[in-house]
Amino acid sequence: MLYSATSAPLLLLSILSTLLPSLNAHSLPPTTPWRRQAEDNPFPFNYCPAAPWPTGEGSAISSHLPDSDLQAALKEISSANIQSYISTLATFGTRHTLSPQNGSTTYGIGAARDWIASKMRTFATPSNGRMTVTVPSYIQPADGDRILFPVRISDVVATLKGSETPNRVYVVSGHYDSRCTDPNDYTSLAPGADDDASGVAVALEFARIMATRKPKSTLVFVAVAGEEQNLYGANFLAQTYKNASVNVAGMFTNDIIGSPTGPDGTKDPYTIRVFAQGPPAASIEGTAKAASRLSVGGENDSPARELGRFIVENAQNAYTGMRNIAIIYRQDRYLRGGDHLPFLRAGYLSSVRFTEPIEDYRHQHQNVRVDNVTGEQYGDLEQFCDFDFIARVGRVNLASLWSQSEAPAIPANVTIDASSLTNNSTFTWLPSNETGNGLAGYEVVWRPTNSPHWTHAIPVGLVNKATVQVSKDNVVFGVRSVGKNGYKSPAAFGGFGSQ
Repeated sequence: MLYSATSAPLLLLSILSTLLPSLNAHSLPPTTPWRRQAEDNPFPFNYCPAAPWPTGEGSAISSHLPDSDLQAALKEISSANIQSYISTLATFGTRHTLSPQNGSTTYGIGAARDWIASKMRTFATPSNGRMTVTVPSYIQPADGDRILFPVRISDVVATLKGSETPNRVYVVSGHYDSRCTDPNDYTSLAPGADDDASGVAVALEFARIMATRKPKSTLVFVAVAGEEQNLYGANFLAQTYKNASVNVAGMFTNDIIGSPTGPDGTKDPYTIRVFAQGPPAASIEGTAKAASRLSVGGENDSPARELGRFIVENAQNAYTGMRNIAIIYRQDRYLRGGDHLPFLRAGYLSSVRFTEPIEDYRHQHQNVRVDNVTGEQYGDLEQFCDFDFIARVGRVNLASLWSQSEAPAIPANVTIDASSLTNNSTFTWLPSNETGNGLAGYEVVWRPTNSPHWTHAIPVGLVNKATVQVSKDNVVFGVRSVGKNGYKSPAAFGGFGSQ
């Protein structure tokens, strides 16, 4: 056959027409409710067909939907109650950590503290003693920075004892102190509606709802002080738990969850950010383990990020109403910090922060005022809160909290056999030492290295060693516990090698 410049394009089209059907026949990675894909694109940017070779091991992971008990609890979260809590907290003038602590029931941080404790105790009454409320405190000396003189730092802590695995503890917090433009101004008006009466409102609503229920594990609902001064209240609580060897298996802080509206009016009412740190500090995780994590590509599989994946899988659904739970791969925003940080530093590595999707800095850390030029209202006022949005964030918290509480504990000391060259992957882990956790077995989960979420699960039974026919060189592995009740734990990273 003779070829010419004019016939070459026709030949190319002919070849492509025979190839395209086979190209389109390639199977796509599973579409999960939390993964957004361009369905009209046969090769999404995150599709890597060779990554999981050999293929076909395990089933696609889908959202874990709440059972009837959890659905009922989620329905009880009331935006009207949340509004009421925030409205009251905003009336104390200022809740600055250095503001008056005694002598008034209507002004200052002391009045706010006492009101929160009173509400918690009222909510605890139906628990028949299972929920206890305490106000632990200490005197913080002047620090030459934001503590100008010695001051009492008090946390309000409502503890609901678990019915079956009470030594496993989950904490949900907000901070009840507030501030204005000058962090050391403790007399000017600082209503702190979004930052952070919104987070305290979620803790209060949880105390109300959960007091009549019997979670398997212990749940703690906390309002801490001293956040704006240097995270003092959360640090005091985290160190108290650490000194008592309390097993805090998960910690959520809700800080600035009051509004989905940005400064330009953009609204994103169905998105919440979850800030999850990457590799733990070597001083906490251990030098050898930290080096191993980096060598095998486990930098995106810290306990905090496994918790983030768990939150997405269990709480991004129609029952919470949250369409997009955005895991942000960092500890916190630039120039900011939250009450999960002291827990991370104390070695409680499954600690994350919830924060609204678009922050409007006119309504954070600002004196209440109207700008003389623009006419804009500044200040952290109740009028800028969206109470339905806060309730939605609360449902995300509660779905995740309850799902952790009711599941067996996360597998411990998961290792992968790296002693020989093979395309199979063998894992071992320690048997659970919990009693009453309803453990049914385990799953090995895996995902392509460029996928943000687990994509496949392989049931392996009630064992402590399992081999799967997926190459450890091509994917990321984890192991998670499965309860007889259907609840599953967050995964433990399965990439640490044993040789």
